[in-house]
Amino acid sequence: MDFFNGGFSGFGTVPQPEFTAMAGAPIDPATTPVASEADVVAALETVYDPEIPVNLYELGLIYDITIAKDGAVDIEMSLTAPGCPVAGEMPGQVAEAVAAVPGIGEVSVRLVWDPPWTPERMSEDARLALGMF
Repeated sequence: MDFFNGGFSGFGTVPQPEFTAMAGAPIDPATTPVASEADVVAALETVYDPEIPVNLYELGLIYDITIAKDGAVDIEMSLTAPGCPVAGEMPGQVAEAVAAVPGIGEVSVRLVWDPPWTPERMSEDARLALGMF
């Protein structure tokens, strides 16, 4: 994986396109309780980078989670490197995992490159799993 070999030298030097993935459908919060952030995080913890045995949330790739009163969720995320081969797939996988949570409506996942991801964003559990302690 690039981040083990100092692959960040070009991060931010080449403009990267933003990518947004959508999933889910509107809910009626009057009849369906809106899910909590903990529920969203639990769903995010089921999505793994295929090259790294750690989920995206623990890798620190999820930058922001916003849950609206109607259950709509907006997520900003990044990837470990701009040239990641799953860049076009990962936001969709995140959107689908979160949209499957009861009490979640439409999900929008936006792939961002600023601020750039660094290994310091990983949780302690992720660092231990990857032998980076």
